[in-house]
Amino acid sequence: MRRKALILAEGVYGSTDGKTAHGLVRRSDRFDVLGVIDSAYAGMDAGAVLDGKYRDIKIYASLEEALAEHPDADVLVIGAAVAGGRLPPGYRDVVLAALMRGMDVVSGLHEFLSDDPDLSRVAAEHDAEIVDVRKIYSSWRTFYTGEMDQVNSPRIVVVGTDSAIGKRTTALMLAEALGERGVRAAFIGTGQTAWMQGAKYGIVLDAMVNDFITGGLEREIVRAYREERPDVIIIPGQGSLLHPAFPGSLEILTVARPEVVVLQHAPRRTHLDGYPQYPMPDLDRYLKLLELITGHRVYAITINTEGMSPGEADAVAEEYEKKYGVISCAPLQHGVGKIADRLVEDLPRIRTSSTRMTD
Repeated sequence: MRRKALILAEGVYGSTDGKTAHGLVRRSDRFDVLGVIDSAYAGMDAGAVLDGKYRDIKIYASLEEALAEHPDADVLVIGAAVAGGRLPPGYRDVVLAALMRGMDVVSGLHEFLSDDPDLSRVAAEHDAEIVDVRKIYSSWRTFYTGEMDQVNSPRIVVVGTDSAIGKRTTALMLAEALGERGVRAAFIGTGQTAWMQGAKYGIVLDAMVNDFITGGLEREIVRAYREERPDVIIIPGQGSLLHPAFPGSLEILTVARPEVVVLQHAPRRTHLDGYPQYPMPDLDRYLKLLELITGHRVYAITINTEGMSPGEADAVAEEYEKKYGVISCAPLQHGVGKIADRLVEDLPRIRTSSTRMTD
């Protein structure tokens, strides 16, 4: 049963630092999102602010204001995903107020709120629970075994030219679009937001000891294969291959060994996320790099439309298709049906060549 949640995104909802809140506003099988807290957008609809799509999720100026309309909310989720993973200034008092009301608190930050003696004491006194999502995975100690060789479902990995660029959203949209076309897709989460969205399989890559990332990811891919025998397995990347502060997708590519790579790009970004001194590397460089790593040409380029008009996105997609000879679309504007349709044409060949794993 979904928990009734309020999302704390004070000061970040209008930026990439609010990406956890953004993911939960778009979808969650774990939480029923009742509202978002960010005083800068109080009174507006969270979906309308996010991408212009009304979702009947109101933004509130404070926890008290949100609870006045939703007294049945029983979880406060930290919706900020700031660099370094520390609790943003001003959030601690809101967390304390929620715990004192008996609300559970869920956080995906690197700073473990359950390690704070005062927060833990207040939680215990009010029969509330603090869930640090990254803490769950920090103790995983599964080493890579090579069982991946037994997984015959083709893998699709959605990587990005930058962090906070929409990899997970595009991967989820692709899984849903393939499902609508009769293709059984298993989604493997790779970050804390996917856990909050209720992903059945996955890891939180940047919470794990580096030696065990590949083993943990392999375990989840193998588990999804054994339990569901999916037609395809879809995995979103983390960070970017060329972002010095947010690396992460190389492990995913080397473990998953995908037959299909989708590259998410924001044509109007001039520099890497959070670092104005680092210009965005050229798109051609990513295409060559991904082909070198995977042995496959990039299958599709998906477009993050931030800073773009609808007409611009159409023109850029057309430009990429002509220039690179790949499928291109803007998922939030066009959907990903064009990619799914092409995959359905290709997947029968892939499925025919697959044999089921003998356990």
